[in-house]
Amino acid sequence: MASVSLKQIVKHYDKTAVLHGIDLDIADGELMVFVGPSGCGKSTLLRMIAGLEQISGGDLHIGGIRANDIAPAQRKLAMVFQSYALYPHMTVYENMAFALKLAGHKAAAIDEAVQRAAATLQITQLLQRKPSELSGGQRQRVAIGRAIVRTPELFLFDEPLSNLDASLRVQMRVEISRLHRELQTTMIYVTHDQVEAMTLGQRIAVFNGGRIEQVGTPHQLYNHPANLFVAGFLGTPKMNFISAEVIASSGEQLNLLLPGGAIIAVASGARSKASCGQRVTLGVRAEHLRLAPAAGHNTVEVRIGHIEYLGDQSIVYASLDGGSELIAIRAPADAAALQAGQRAYLQLPVLQCHIFDASGQALASSAQHA
Repeated sequence: MASVSLKQIVKHYDKTAVLHGIDLDIADGELMVFVGPSGCGKSTLLRMIAGLEQISGGDLHIGGIRANDIAPAQRKLAMVFQSYALYPHMTVYENMAFALKLAGHKAAAIDEAVQRAAATLQITQLLQRKPSELSGGQRQRVAIGRAIVRTPELFLFDEPLSNLDASLRVQMRVEISRLHRELQTTMIYVTHDQVEAMTLGQRIAVFNGGRIEQVGTPHQLYNHPANLFVAGFLGTPKMNFISAEVIASSGEQLNLLLPGGAIIAVASGARSKASCGQRVTLGVRAEHLRLAPAAGHNTVEVRIGHIEYLGDQSIVYASLDGGSELIAIRAPADAAALQAGQRAYLQLPVLQCHIFDASGQALASSAQHA
């Protein structure tokens, strides 16, 4: 296995900066996920780790050795790409064995490596087939198997499931998690899909505009986002954001004035530095909101706009008077009986709210008290 250390990594093309001083340490045997929108620099960084892109500045260490100038073939890593890139004229066995043959390994050692990898990936029965005879999920397994036979110290995955349909992506996520547990090899996985990031990563690095916004476990990032970008990027539906003004602040509680004149209370959180008169953004997730039958403590009146019936639940979208933001509420399935335009009361949780300042940085996360 190999640890990976990135110190002030910079990448630019001519005068265009793509990565701006990336600092990140990845432990031996860890499954780290890079997630972010298209163009945020996550795949560029992965290719720099692989040696496929030059590093413009900073230091890359793999297994404790500075790797900036080490040739890709000498970095003891294997990469799985979005495209399967299988040789169509070769069988599955030949595709998996090809790199070992080029390296001059003996036939017996090659066969042992291929058979072992095929058994791990449950594709032994496919070894004599051609790629054209395989499904998308099977082809991706072969591409992963081709990497496994090289026994790398580091696996790099560049959006490997993007070409698969939804059900196959779920299956392959399970397979990759199982593979990591069995091989216990360091893996870096790049995706733009926040569901993949949350379900696969032991830790996640959230990228935006060539910078890392936050690094942490899925639980840390979901429940304690450092800023508006992370809060809005992770979670489906995404976190609700409501403009507000602080009208009272104590050691335990903030009172907020919402659009339409409603006043609600939230736990301030130990990190809160909010002051009276300050404009803030209130963040709250759909699963923490409740539709109430009547006005009560910490309720606001809303107008129902749209209901999505999902079978086991409904997502209700509503708006505050005087507010432009739609609020998503995860509700029981029978909420589908609500009608668009209907008035309702929304109860906001005291203990599961997040407060962000005008720059988008978290001031308080009362979820930490829950």
